[in-house]
Amino acid sequence: QVQLMESGGGLVQPGGSLRLSCAASGSLSSFYAMGWYRQAPGKQRESVAAITRGGITSYKDPVKGRFIISRDKANNTVYLQMNSLKPEDTAVYYCSTLWGYDRPQFWGQGTQVTVSS
Repeated sequence: QVQLMESGGGLVQPGGSLRLSCAASGSLSSFYAMGWYRQAPGKQRESVAAITRGGITSYKDPVKGRFIISRDKANNTVYLQMNSLKPEDTAVYYCSTLWGYDRPQFWGQGTQVTVSS
């Protein structure tokens, strides 16, 4: 069992930035990839970004050019830098381990991001 702990969410104005962190209890190299997902009220959970064991990153269209996923392998931590935030980015953001492309396995508890003026 892997423990994932997200942090860094909060309230931010449109156009602002936030950085989310996800601390894992095990080595990131144990997993095919790490990913960030989000779930807005009344909507299904959706993939946002992922970073593979080899460091290859991928992003879904709504966040391309605005969000950056990165990792600190020494500290087993994954980050999501979110820039130029929009109200439609408001959601609970979850960190996950992936066993394949867009195949989440373990989840964190989530962190709320609210973009509002």
